[in-house]
Amino acid sequence: MPISKGLQKSEPPWKEWDKKAQKNGLRHQVYAVNGDCYVGEWKDNMKHGKGTQIWKKKGAMYEGDWKFGKRDGYGTLSFSDREMGKHRKIYSGWWKGDKKSGYGIQFFGPKEYYEGEWCGNQRSGWGRMYYSNGDLYEGQWLNDKPHGEGMLRQKNGNRYEGYWQRGMKNGSGRFFHLDHGQLFEGFWVDDVAKCGTMIDFGRDEAPEPTQFPIPEIKILDPDGVLEEALAMFKKPEEKED
Repeated sequence: MPISKGLQKSEPPWKEWDKKAQKNGLRHQVYAVNGDCYVGEWKDNMKHGKGTQIWKKKGAMYEGDWKFGKRDGYGTLSFSDREMGKHRKIYSGWWKGDKKSGYGIQFFGPKEYYEGEWCGNQRSGWGRMYYSNGDLYEGQWLNDKPHGEGMLRQKNGNRYEGYWQRGMKNGSGRFFHLDHGQLFEGFWVDDVAKCGTMIDFGRDEAPEPTQFPIPEIKILDPDGVLEEALAMFKKPEEKED
């Protein structure tokens, strides 16, 4: 009995063309319809590995690591500067899931930048912020604001050491008025010193010392008075927590 041999089915041409169009490995420039451009490595048709992305409309450029189509790993984000005629670095550091996460440095201006930890595109963890007016903050951050323990040193040398919440002095802290030779130690609520003690501190070396030294306190129980005042301001704080 004759045996009929079936014809082998061939794949349609579009499948072969699709395989060739799949982006894997290193590719030269790949342009999008809007003018964006990517040069680098691919995996399963997604940016994966080392690569450089240029966003034409934004004038932005990212150079670094990618993972499954998102910035992930170490990379640098820059924006075009028309005056300088080249790209100006904005952020250099670690990324996760297309967001700044881990240690990184961000430049907010020529003399203003932050170096420290990030989480989800926000300054969170430990970090140091250099402000354009000459001030420096070093300490803990949360949700892009100083939060926790930290030190603010002003341009004139005065400094605050203590606790912060939502970007403001909140809780116990010390403010060194080195320009006048005084030290205030007390309790703050939303950047306002509510109660504490002021003493002379380095008055002889101060550039602008007060006219007279702080007189001796004549209260019978100064510590008790201070504790009572502190208790007033700490109670509302505890209720909020």
